[in-house]
Amino acid sequence: MSEPSFQDDVLTELGDDRLTEIAGLLGTDTNGARDTVTATVGAMTGDLQQKADADDDDGNEVRQAFAEVTQPPLEGVATLGGGLGGMLSGGMMAGVLAKVSKPVANAVSKKTGIPAPTIARVIELLIPVLLAVFAKRAASGKGGGPAPTAAGGESPIPSPGAVPGAAPGAVPGAAGTAPAGAAPASGGSLGDLLGQILGGGKK
Repeated sequence: MSEPSFQDDVLTELGDDRLTEIAGLLGTDTNGARDTVTATVGAMTGDLQQKADADDDDGNEVRQAFAEVTQPPLEGVATLGGGLGGMLSGGMMAGVLAKVSKPVANAVSKKTGIPAPTIARVIELLIPVLLAVFAKRAASGKGGGPAPTAAGGESPIPSPGAVPGAAPGAVPGAAGTAPAGAAPASGGSLGDLLGQILGGGKK
């Protein structure tokens, strides 16, 4: 109760300027924009949780994307040189969010009466914000949790300084092997991770 909801974090990260921009896009005031953002983010996170629970390719992709969200702290140089910037530029989660955007836009459009293409534009503006909130929540909640499992405990500490020498051992995250390897390692705690990042805890 004391911790802010995922939607609250998104609104905070969004800031007044971008909320005003969304309000202009929707042809409403900031309260209307806030309501639409909250509904859209709720639909997106609900869709992600549903997909993550599915035992199919979509489910695997969503689970790997969430595993990837927890990986940036393991890549020392990326973290020092703006790991969040790397996270915002894409990664698997950006693709997953883009994939759910059309069905979510249609669902929110039906609920609100706002045309789906307008909601889709709002989602485009929200994706970088969602990525930032995912990364922050993963970092604050997980702390060093995934580091020992995925990297063997000591790797995260020397990696910022020793990356050139340790590059072959330290780069699996960048090559895409670590998220695949980390997904089974997280296995049972994935529900906790989703609950922590999305703040849901509904399942």
